[in-house]
Amino acid sequence: MSEPSTNEATRRTGLSRRRAITLAGAGAAGVAGVAVGAGALFGGGDQASATETAAGAVPFHGEHQAGITTPAQDRLHFVAFDVITKDRARLVALLQEWTAAAARMTAGKDAGLIGAVDGVPEAPPDDTGEALGLPPSQLTITVGFGPTLFRDAQGRDRFGIADKRPAALADLPHFAGDALKPELSGGDICVQACANDPQVAVHAIRNLARIGMGVVSVRWSQLGFGRTSSTSRGQATARNLFGFKDGTANLKAEETDLLREQLWAQPGDGADWMTGGSYLVTRKIRMLVETWDRSPLAEQEMIVGRTKGAGAPLGKRAEFDEPDFAAKGDDGEPVIAETAHVRLAHPDQNDGARLLRRGYNFVDGSDGLGRLDAGLFFIAYQRDPRKQFVPIQTRLARNDAMNEYLRHVSSGLFACPPGVRDAADWWGRALFS
Repeated sequence: MSEPSTNEATRRTGLSRRRAITLAGAGAAGVAGVAVGAGALFGGGDQASATETAAGAVPFHGEHQAGITTPAQDRLHFVAFDVITKDRARLVALLQEWTAAAARMTAGKDAGLIGAVDGVPEAPPDDTGEALGLPPSQLTITVGFGPTLFRDAQGRDRFGIADKRPAALADLPHFAGDALKPELSGGDICVQACANDPQVAVHAIRNLARIGMGVVSVRWSQLGFGRTSSTSRGQATARNLFGFKDGTANLKAEETDLLREQLWAQPGDGADWMTGGSYLVTRKIRMLVETWDRSPLAEQEMIVGRTKGAGAPLGKRAEFDEPDFAAKGDDGEPVIAETAHVRLAHPDQNDGARLLRRGYNFVDGSDGLGRLDAGLFFIAYQRDPRKQFVPIQTRLARNDAMNEYLRHVSSGLFACPPGVRDAADWWGRALFS
């Protein structure tokens, strides 16, 4: 614990908890490290940009919510909440308090103004404390609103916003092969916390859930590790639990024209409060890894449509070579099979529709039968799911040879509003105005 004088200084100046602890414990040998840490926390030069170090801070305020085009971090804690109050004012107050807490935590500060250790001993702390001493780790917190926030399962307009539900937030259809668990699907509000330290991500969700007690309750949540997509050209393509590179053709943050066309809701799309926002689809996809692991390499590559090593489209040499869907082999059959995943998911086969994916691997223990409960927590952002995710997934569900090894067990759809512009703004302000 810090010395009393350091605690007092922290209260007076608003320094982050991590910088205060670092300053209190640093010796002469640590001075250089303190200087670097302070720059990472408070910005300076290009450290506030999306290319800052893995321990730095990502700006919270901006035109769009962080955590969408932000270079994908390594860890995820995702949660869906049910709103358990009928009081609109209490919900609005929570969204305001959440926004302020998220701004503090993404900057490397405690969730509350007092913090984990500086309050009166007789009262609960306003931060849970497990992130004390940890850097921001590029924490981003992204919020979305589900269809049931506008009308619940009984059709009630609890908060007077039913007429503001965007047409693009239409319920997802049932896809062939779906084995969805209702208790792992849906939700009124979602929060996506991504960071390069799992404890930082868990800390963020834990504190938002604590703040929301009595207003919201956790419906379901998911931990993820090892990003399965790249959202920036500066990132290497990651691999999923089938061992293949995933998301080679993903939208990238640098493709601003494509982002405007495919990612961000535009004026005139049908809901003014969503302009600058994006629609989020989540799918928890269990992979039958034991069955996959017994399949021959050639069969795995045929199913995916890419080589397992380089990630090149079959018939090509490098990962980013364009697939040739017309190419035929010596046997007269397509080099990339008609049922190959890469063919069915490619924009050229889907009227140009593209997604910005930022999914994660998961391993949730075992299923009691000696099999890993493992797979992909799929996350995709887009301008309009009706024109992007739904037609793409419909093709995949009907024809993808990979379906033999997959089980879709969870699904979610959320409207993620635009970014919080400044300290006076808050998540959902335009929706509830």
